Amino acid sequence: MTGRNSAAAASAGHYRERNSTADRALDILGLFSESKLSVSAQEVATSLGTARSTAYRYLQSLVGSGFLEEDPSGGFRLGLRVLELARLARRGYGLSEIALPVMRDLCADVGETVLLTRRTGGAVICVERCESGHPVRISYERGSVLPINAGAAALSLLAWLPDEECRELLEGQRLQRFTARTLTDVDTLMDRLAEIRSDGHCVSRGELDPDILGIAAPVRDEAGAVVAALSVAALEHRIPDRRLGEVVGVVRDAAERISGRLAVTGD
Repeated sequence: MTGRNSAAAASAGHYRERNSTADRALDILGLFSESKLSVSAQEVATSLGTARSTAYRYLQSLVGSGFLEEDPSGGFRLGLRVLELARLARRGYGLSEIALPVMRDLCADVGETVLLTRRTGGAVICVERCESGHPVRISYERGSVLPINAGAAALSLLAWLPDEECRELLEGQRLQRFTARTLTDVDTLMDRLAEIRSDGHCVSRGELDPDILGIAAPVRDEAGAVVAALSVAALEHRIPDRRLGEVVGVVRDAAERISGRLAVTGD
């Protein structure tokens, strides 16, 4: 074998070894779970099918790179480098990406249009949507600006604001009337928002568009603050009273699922 071939073979062998080591490192990190926050060298050896000394060598390599650290109570626990990577991973996820899979499930479950909205000052913005397959659809485009005083989504976004902030916001807006059911009196709106907050969700009937029923629930971040609203919009006759409780339940469950994902990602 020539020197060049020998060097190439050595390089290839080193590359395979590096990959093998990387695989073992990932296997070790995969041993951690909610119920297992620390692992021992013997547990690693058993899991990898290696000698304890080999497992210990892998563990020390991970300790040296900051992915693991020695647990004062024995064994090894996840290190600060993992926390840093988790922080970077969280920054890579946006609200829409987190919410969209849940929205699709909800849309398929109830067979109606699903919206995700956020408040910007005195306006509500549709940031994501999933449309139903009905021939007659209720369509809101991404980026659509909705009024602050009408519709289930808007009222859900207001309901959990501090009263003083909410009143100041409403009094600073020109509150439009869209239908006979639209509320434009600030005191009446404040009473309505208190009811929504007590119920934990909002049901709106024809307040923004005639014959449109809206059902919305708040989406919360990891600190518990309301950052968005998840809502279903449907022609009112398609969700009769006998079905209303069921749809309210699945909307609330979906909003809680998104909130749970936000708590994990820290978005």
